[in-house]
Amino acid sequence: MSLLSFIKTAGEKLFHGGAAAPATAEASTAPAPDLAALNQTAADAIVKYIASQNLPTDGLDVQYNGASATVTVSGAVADQETHEKIVLCCGNVHSVEHVDDRITVDAAADEAQYYTVQSGDTLSKISKDMYGDANRYNEIFEANRPMLASPDKIYPGQMLRVPA
Repeated sequence: MSLLSFIKTAGEKLFHGGAAAPATAEASTAPAPDLAALNQTAADAIVKYIASQNLPTDGLDVQYNGASATVTVSGAVADQETHEKIVLCCGNVHSVEHVDDRITVDAAADEAQYYTVQSGDTLSKISKDMYGDANRYNEIFEANRPMLASPDKIYPGQMLRVPA
């Protein structure tokens, strides 16, 4: 169990779908939004995103706290790779700054390292830095599938799994 930090302004834009309308005098008399409902909607969007990556969501509990920009995820998963991919799905979301990881793993294995993509990075460059061999970029790509659709589509602020 741990708290991982992510870049809040990077990642999949799952909520805040519409553009914010300018404030008006009428808006000031509108009732305050139901924060619990907004947090639940965000949590539901994250669960849907995890499922869209062909990762299991059965038995997962995902909570979002907009005030602290924190996702808390708990439950049990079969293996370490699935665990790490779920945590990355939770954190690589715009407006998420922290993931409180409370997931347990049935079959423990070595943990991968995490790498935050910087401007100008490529998977080959990351592979060269992490493994000493730029040609091992495909290992990083495969370790982050299906979240990565192409080795060329990474973005600054994205956190990736880098297997040992």
